[in-house]
Amino acid sequence: MDYLFIVLAFVAGSLLAVQAGANAQLAKATGSPFAATTLQLSVGSAVLVLLTLATGSIMALRLLPEATWWHAVGGTASAFYVVSTILLFPRLGAVASVGLIIAGQMLASLALDSFGWLGIPAHGFAFGPVLGTLIVLVGASLIVFGQAGGAGALSPASLGWIVFALLAGAVLPVQGAVNALLRHDLGGASFAVGVTSFVVATAAMAAVLILSLALPQTPRPHLQGVPAMPWWGWLGGLAGATYVTTVFTAIPVIGTAAAVGLTVAGQQVASIFVDIFGWFRLPQRPVSAVRLFGVMLLLAGVVIIKVI
Repeated sequence: MDYLFIVLAFVAGSLLAVQAGANAQLAKATGSPFAATTLQLSVGSAVLVLLTLATGSIMALRLLPEATWWHAVGGTASAFYVVSTILLFPRLGAVASVGLIIAGQMLASLALDSFGWLGIPAHGFAFGPVLGTLIVLVGASLIVFGQAGGAGALSPASLGWIVFALLAGAVLPVQGAVNALLRHDLGGASFAVGVTSFVVATAAMAAVLILSLALPQTPRPHLQGVPAMPWWGWLGGLAGATYVTTVFTAIPVIGTAAAVGLTVAGQQVASIFVDIFGWFRLPQRPVSAVRLFGVMLLLAGVVIIKVI
């Protein structure tokens, strides 16, 4: 069973590269990253509703009023993460932001596993997870500095944004742990949890979109470019739904640090192929030996977390 979730977590992480490419196309078609994300989350919600109906687990939603209220709001982390990337990329650079977000994910995962927060079994600061997390962080650093195009300047004035980037990464494993608690509340109905998470995320993102429209310089969304958008531009919602559902089901089985580390590794491996071949209409970029070594360290760190 562990091996199944190991594979699923890695594949779910690789789908985040698909989500990024699809979201880029939809943002271009609508003229607004906020509108694109709201649409993609709506698609993910619709997919999960259909799966919940098909599996007969829709009735589990009747238990939602009896669940602890904060178990049901894990989806807000998705909206926070998306807004964070939109704010961070122009200020710190895309590559530096990604590296800091990975660091936030791994540090939060290690804390959840070590202290047993949010229903995760406490393992203390075991040698394997600590060493593996440190290796993953070194790998993430090499990815940042080995990425063609530079990592952006991290000046002392950027300290606040650096902390914000770490928090943006930290909310993702927290979301997985909270959704795992909701899964217990709903009698183990995974798709019902996914529906709840995505509906909450869609509502939160729609609120962000409405608030952004109140700002005078915010681009107004439109649908003029949608008909010319490639069909795979709608796959972001499906990829996101797969990622969220996989993470909260994998965490109780293989642990938070291993689950998050595998998704990070899958995302980085997939991103290498995206850069080499220019998939999703993104520019082809060379992949440096330093970056490849960083990805290898990511994979080695995950193995250490799980095995030692």
